[in-house]
Amino acid sequence: MANIKSAKKRILVAKKREERNKAAKSKVKTLVKKVEAASKAGDKAAASEALLAATSAIDKATSKGIYHKKTASRKVSRLNLLVNKID
Repeated sequence: MANIKSAKKRILVAKKREERNKAAKSKVKTLVKKVEAASKAGDKAAASEALLAATSAIDKATSKGIYHKKTASRKVSRLNLLVNKID
């Protein structure tokens, strides 16, 4: 454990940020799985709704610096392709 006050604070701040990032990434993964499940079932309406929620979560995570801009763009693009392939 650190002895210096600023180092102790950095440890706490890093832990808080790590938890926030982990929660946001977990939420995105869950929403992506919902899009994939709906598209696999062939339910276009449910997949579109899930896509909207997933895109929103990805954009929020990107604005907070959790995902890189291009990573987020790639994720959204792949989900769009998946939903658009549904008959």
